[in-house]
Amino acid sequence: MKKLQKKQAGLRRRHTRVRGKISGTAERPRLCITRSNSNMYAQVIDDVAGKTICAISTLGPDFKKTGKGGATVEGASELGKLIGKMAQKKGVTEVVFDRGGNLYHGRIQAVADGAREAGLKF
Repeated sequence: MKKLQKKQAGLRRRHTRVRGKISGTAERPRLCITRSNSNMYAQVIDDVAGKTICAISTLGPDFKKTGKGGATVEGASELGKLIGKMAQKKGVTEVVFDRGGNLYHGRIQAVADGAREAGLKF
């Protein structure tokens, strides 16, 4: 169990460091990615107002219609496209990317690329 606690503490430390450098505003909200072993979650957040503009996860009905898996790179790319389309409908075109302490690699990178394909700029 000690190894798991050490891993979680490192993730928390990296996430705090990332969040100290970025913040979402009304003009440029924060695209926050949360990743677990089996699912992913994406939110567009205005930190100044303390509001979530839009959110989606691999557990939701919109994602389930795609038929992709929540723990795959293809599924993460689809999640990025969906959050990009949702943000565009709400009038958001530019965001700040918050990788949540995870490495910019694999599924995290796939979400970012999918969001860029949908028209978000960051």
